[in-house]
This record gives sequence, structure tokens and C-alpha cells, in this order.
Amino acid sequence: MLARAKSISLIAVIAAAGLGLLAWSQPWFTLVLDDGPWPADPVGVAGAIASPAVSALSIAGLALAAALALAGPVIRIVLGVLGLLLGGCLVLAAGMSLGEPATAVSRAVTEATGVAGTQTRDLIAAVDATAWPSVAIAAGILMAAASVFIVVTARRWPASARKYRTARFSEDVDDRSAKDRAVDDWDELTRGDDPTEPGGADEPPVTR
Repeated sequence: MLARAKSISLIAVIAAAGLGLLAWSQPWFTLVLDDGPWPADPVGVAGAIASPAVSALSIAGLALAAALALAGPVIRIVLGVLGLLLGGCLVLAAGMSLGEPATAVSRAVTEATGVAGTQTRDLIAAVDATAWPSVAIAAGILMAAASVFIVVTARRWPASARKYRTARFSEDVDDRSAKDRAVDDWDELTRGDDPTEPGGADEPPVTR
């Protein structure tokens, strides 16, 4: 499992961020207003109105996943801690909307009636929550859990492909250099020179 820790972590963070964005774009509440000079039909309140912070936090989660794919071991741990904070903030943002629906739908009440401020509460006949706020909370929990997993396993992730290619290139250069030196030594031997002597074939002849 540890061999796939990087893939599991990245997929989990991306899934959590995508789930948060999906929940944010869906209706969170169904609002029914008191009788008045406005339409009596129920009003759907999207997550974009009820909890706009969910969008920003989810996008930050996607950026976090991109950074994790390129980061070194120490930076991964730092990003894991940041991911834990992002997940907690997602849970908090969605939970506050679910816990205070009258506050979450106040903007929708203002748009429908033109009444703003605390008076919007008096115009609400009923507010019913959908499942999407809970989905956003689940997204935050998933991101937090993935971030804990990142912190625990970050030092054991495999090296990036770029580092692997660099290491292989260095090894190939060393191998070629060793082969070139062997060929040079053989050429010197065929000329009657001893490559083990100081200076080898390049040492100028001694004149007397």
C-alpha cells in the first residue's frame, strides 16, 4: 500500500476537492416565504449563496494536489498540514450553513423580497435542507483524512520521474566515461605505453 501512497493521496485530495465543487454548485436549501407581494413558489438556494467559501476552499484543494505531485518530502508534510486545515474549513463552512439555515438563505430572501438585514428571518415560513450540505461536509472530512495520510507517508513516496531520469542520466555518463577511459588505456598499451605510469602517453620524452 505504501508503494501506492502517492497515487492514493493525490486521488483522494482531487476527489474531495471535486466533490466540494459539485456540492457547492447544487441546491442546498428549499425556501418558502411568508405571504406577501412576492411569488409564493418555493425558492431553491444553491451552495454558491448558502456557503460561497466552499468553492474557494475546493479550488485550493485542487492547487494543493498539483503542488503535492511535484514537492519534495519536507514540503509534502507542510502541504499535508495545509490540506488538513482546508478540510477542517470545508467542514466548518458547510456545517455553519447547515446549522444556521436562516442565515444561509438570507441573501436569497433579500433577492426575492428586497428586504435585507435581520428582518429576513421574519419572512421565512420554512427552510428545508437537501443532502448537498452533508456532501460538502463529507468532502471536507475526506480531504482532512487524506491530508493525515499524506503527513504519515510523505517521506516514503517514490521519487519523481524527473529525479529518476536525472539519476539515470548521471549513471549513463559515468558508464560512458569509464568505457572511454578503458579504450584510451587500451590505445596506449597498443602503442607500447604504460597508462599506469605518471603522465602516460602524454608525458614528454626525456632527452639527455
